[in-house]
Amino acid sequence: MEYRKLGRSGLKVSPFCLGTMTLGSQVPEDESIKIIQKAIDMGVNFIDTADGYSGGKSEEIIGKAVKGNRDSVVIATKVGSKKALEAGFDLSRKYILKTVEGSLRRLQTDYIDLYYCHMPDYDTPLDETLRALDDLVHQGKVRYIGCSNFKAWMLCKALWISDRYNLARFDCIEPPYNLLARDIEYELLPLCQSEGVGVCVFNPLAGELLTGIHEYGKPPVEGRFTLKDMGPMYLQRYWNAKNFEAVDRFKQLAAKNGLTMPQFALAWILSNPTITSFLSGVTTIKQLEENIKALDITISQEDKKACDEVWQAFSPPRHMYGR
Repeated sequence: MEYRKLGRSGLKVSPFCLGTMTLGSQVPEDESIKIIQKAIDMGVNFIDTADGYSGGKSEEIIGKAVKGNRDSVVIATKVGSKKALEAGFDLSRKYILKTVEGSLRRLQTDYIDLYYCHMPDYDTPLDETLRALDDLVHQGKVRYIGCSNFKAWMLCKALWISDRYNLARFDCIEPPYNLLARDIEYELLPLCQSEGVGVCVFNPLAGELLTGIHEYGKPPVEGRFTLKDMGPMYLQRYWNAKNFEAVDRFKQLAAKNGLTMPQFALAWILSNPTITSFLSGVTTIKQLEENIKALDITISQEDKKACDEVWQAFSPPRHMYGR
């Protein structure tokens, strides 16, 4: 396993980050623990979760799976999910300092390696959020901090606040990125490259659309698109005719190289030097073993150009405000 530095920090993580959103809900606890331990055996040292995943069950499962092996893994969890914000919680000092204790308890650990702000909270000043996170870093409860779903201007503002007041800075951002969703290439990725911020992307397979197992006009195969709570969101996000047309093109590219669709899609992500790692939310050990092979695949310049042509075909370039 070749490890990558998380932005300009000294933390090194595997480019394959094990996503655990479905552990404890879609995947039973015993199988979840086997998946985590198998990933660690294969060299994966980066595990991602959140306080809201499976109602906190995901964190509990990770705590059990890494017990006795805690220092060999990098655990990332989050505060301020969409449901929490909608319920009236926020990224205030009060909520962050309270919520982190629950995550520590469920993870059975006295520190969190990477603590993300899950969603932007437009009602709480960024400096209040950053001061609370800075306190957690100084207390040793959190080692590094990051943000997820933040726009480029918010990340830039947060970095300025941290620099201005000598506070812990966001060392990583977690945005969506895949062959069908490449908007972060315009502003966010150049910002991260310039300022030394790590990028760990989610939805690398577009909610399983890039697995190639679905057919447009037919009901989705059981999986992300059929989940009771998250399924409607994934359908709205990715399930449309243009995306299916693009997937057909990508299938041809993958087949030409003797690769599965997930392997091709994941390897393409890592071909971008600004990307630190991708989140892979596998539900079986077989999926884990297949997807991790993407780390050994090199996407040719010819194939990358072909992927660019597909992107431009269904998302044609328009005049942008920046030069």
